[in-house]
Formats: sequence, C-alpha cells, structure tokens
Amino acid sequence: MKPTHRARAIRLVALLASAFIGIVPAGASAAPDHGGTLTWLVTPEPASIVPLTTTAGGNAEIGPKVVEGLLTYDRNLNPKPLLATSWVVSTDGLQYRFNLRRGVKWHDGKPFTSADVAFSILTLKQVHPRGRSTFANVTDVKTPDPYTAVIELSRPAPFLLTALAGTESPIIPRHLYEGTDIAASPYNSAPVGTGPFVFKSFVHGSNIVLERNPDYWDKPKPYVDRIVVRFLPDGAARAAALESGAANLGDQAIPLSDVKRFSALSNFNVDTTNWAYNSNHQQLIFNLDTPVLKDKAVRKAISQALDVNALNRVVWYGYGQVSAAAIGTANAKYHNADIHYFPYDVAQANAALDAAGYKRGPDGKRFGLRLLYNPFQDPRAADFVRQSLARIGIDGEIESYDFATYVKRAYTDRAFDITLEALSNTFDPTVGVQRVFWSKNFKIGLPFSNAAHYSNPEVDRLLEAASVATDDAQRRQLFMQFQQIVHDDIPSVEFGANPNITISSRKVKNYAPGGEGIRGNFADLYIER
Repeated sequence: MKPTHRARAIRLVALLASAFIGIVPAGASAAPDHGGTLTWLVTPEPASIVPLTTTAGGNAEIGPKVVEGLLTYDRNLNPKPLLATSWVVSTDGLQYRFNLRRGVKWHDGKPFTSADVAFSILTLKQVHPRGRSTFANVTDVKTPDPYTAVIELSRPAPFLLTALAGTESPIIPRHLYEGTDIAASPYNSAPVGTGPFVFKSFVHGSNIVLERNPDYWDKPKPYVDRIVVRFLPDGAARAAALESGAANLGDQAIPLSDVKRFSALSNFNVDTTNWAYNSNHQQLIFNLDTPVLKDKAVRKAISQALDVNALNRVVWYGYGQVSAAAIGTANAKYHNADIHYFPYDVAQANAALDAAGYKRGPDGKRFGLRLLYNPFQDPRAADFVRQSLARIGIDGEIESYDFATYVKRAYTDRAFDITLEALSNTFDPTVGVQRVFWSKNFKIGLPFSNAAHYSNPEVDRLLEAASVATDDAQRRQLFMQFQQIVHDDIPSVEFGANPNITISSRKVKNYAPGGEGIRGNFADLYIER
C-alpha cells in the first residue's frame, strides 16, 4: 500500500529532526563543560586574599572567588542579585532594604544570615581603605530577621548600590571575625566565604589553591574543579608559562611588547577591556606645596611639553585609552568628552617658562624636580616624562622605590615634586575620583588621597553636591562642571586608562561575564574540552 500524504509528511519531519540532532543554533551557547583546573597567573602576589583592610595587589582579584558581595554587576554597572536577591531604596535615599538569599552556608557549614551583613558593612566602614568614605553616611544596619538587612544613612549615598561587589565590599563571617583584631585576622589570608570556591592553601612566593565548593548555592556552578593561582615575578616567565600551557589565564601577565605576538596565536584570546568596575586611570600629579609648581604657568608649560598620545604609543604600545578628563572613558555616564589636552607645543612651553621668569642657566637647565612613580606605573612612563621635561629645560630626577616606600615618600613624607600615580576611577567618581581633588581629603599619611594638596572651594562644592545627589541627571552635570574646573586649574595631567591586558587560552570561557571583569567570582567560568 502506498503511504498517505500524512504518513509521508510525518516521515519527512522525523528525518529533518534527526538531521538536526546535536546542532546548536547560531547565537546559542553549548552547555558548559564541567571539570578541569584553571591555572591563573596573578601579579603581584598579594599579602592577603580578602580585600578587606587593603585593596593593593591581587586580593581584589582573588578574594571574590571565595568571599562574595551582596550584588554583582553587568557591564553597564547595573546591579544584579548575588547574596541579596532583591532590594528597595527609599525615596529619600536614606534606607536600603535587602532581601537575602536563603539556604546559603559559609564554607565551614555555618548559616549565612543578616547578622553577617550588618557586621561586614560596619566593619568595612572602619577598616576598608575606601569603605571609610563609601559607608561614611551609614548610621546603622538593622536585621529584623535572618534574611533581611536594612542599611540606614544620615545622608543619601547615590553610589552605594554600586559599591557592593565582593571585590569592593566583601561579606565576611561574623562568627570568625567578631571580637578579633580585624587587620591581623588569619582569615584574611585563609578565608572562609560563601563563594563558588573554597580556600585550600597559600604558599607564599609560589601559589594559592582554591577548590570547587560542592555546596555552592548556585548549582551546578562552579564548573571547574580547581583554581591554582601562580605567582611568577618575571614577565617573560609568565609569557612562557602561557605559551607552554603551564597556565591558561593571565591578567596583566605579559610584557606589552608581547601582546601583538600573542594576538596572532590561534590558541589564545587577548582581551583589552578596561573593566568598568575598576576603571583603570593614571595621572601625573603636581605637588602644589613645591614653590615653583604653585605657578599655574609652570604647570601649564609642563602639560604642553607632555604628548600623552605619544606616551600611549611609546610606553603603552597603543593599548591605552587616553583621557584629558579626570573621569575616564570607561565611566561613560560621567566622562566629559569635551575636555581636551592643552596643545602639545614645546616651543610655546619654553616661551611660557621664559615669560614666567624661569630662564635657562649656563647648563641649559631652569630648575630641577623630584620625579616619583607608583610601582604600578610602567617605569618607562617616568622616563618619558623625564625626557619631556628635559626639552623645556627642567631636570627631572627619577626616584624609584618599592611600593611601601613609595607610599611613605609620597603620602607621609611628601618628598616629591611630581609623582606618576595609578589612582583608578573605580565604579563611581565619588569613590574613585573625589579622593584625588577634594580639599578635605588632604591628610598626611593617608595613601591615595589628595597628593597635590589641591584646594578649590567650587570643586569641593561640586563634589560634595554630587556625593548626595539622588537625581542622576543633576549628578552628571555636577561632575561635568567639576572636570572642567580641575582641567583648567591643572593640579594634575590625566593620562587615562593604562592597558588592561588579559590573556586566556581559547578553551577558557566566561571568565569575565560582568562589569567586574576578572574580579568577578569565576562561577561561570569553564574550560572547554
């Protein structure tokens, strides 16, 4: 008997279905593979793992894999649930109510509750380098039940909802920290968290080992079995480790001179994203207590002798994102794109110094300046600035120090005339930028504060108004005005974002799905087989 039209149609559908079994439609993602070890190169080696009492070094990268925050963020810094599942901000901006995730346990088996959130926020206010200002307006954290935390403020803090990532505001276990010396706690380097990975070991000078949390609240994540963080102080050795397959992920790991070569290798991805949450930014800061630098004409002449675009090409190999504005391009909402560098003009700079009364001596030099640089800056940037100064008759004497000594020389001794700094914009200008220009943030001994000793009452007014403005359009306008004034006053020369280079094996997927970039928790990361 001949098949009916209906039978033939059924057979055709069956054949077509079988032909498409296993085919993933365009734009769809295959299910993540489970298992494997991520070997991750981090430099420099951090003194601790939890970014609680310090954010210098790799702890802001490593810590969030173990100890999480209330929220995470997409690439536009919109908040997303993590330890908090939902939140409500009062209309006056004075109360933040968080509903917490239920069933979460610390890695030692104790339950996570609102008491941990309250303890953490109030601790961050006391001990975190930026938490002192981020949570300055917090008066109390109430815990009406184990799954509700209510942050109360004396004044609005419009940046607060963006400050709650694990890399910036880690939630720590109250039962292990309460009543102890927070700075000296052994759990800063052997953390107990709620995150996707459990701390196993820290061998100083060698590695940190984290293992998959089998009881993670967001199952089936995480996907990899183990993370081995390796510390190799030499850039060439890190490049060799990646090429040989001994490592499969590296952040700021290789010399910039190697980036082009790695980009041509088919088995690697080269990512140059300047992640919005950290928002890399570097600058040259004038010490306005140095008599010759009190003269704005001198500062302008120096700025006109610095070709920052050339610095990007020569020092940063073209991978930076220059910005004449104090708020860089990664923070697009508040960046003032109308601000441009003073024209690069060595002849005009020389003429301006002559007119200001700083004539060249018989040796061709006008005066000397002590030139420091943060070790997180490329030392070649200091050489570039020294050579630029020499073209206008200024003798720049470079002083090179290890990180701890640099911080003391710059912020306690104030033994510098110009310093090249690496003060990132962070996730919000009130947190990352205000500290550099607010007169009330000039404090002897306070690292990464107002190193210039800059003071302008109008700048203070604008920054203080922006720090409490709940209307975002108004806040944006305040920051736009602020950027124009500090550009005109020249307490600094902004370089912009230094290169942020992440090298990964093409088999490593989803290491940075959100705005925190590599500082996220790696729960989504998997290794393709």
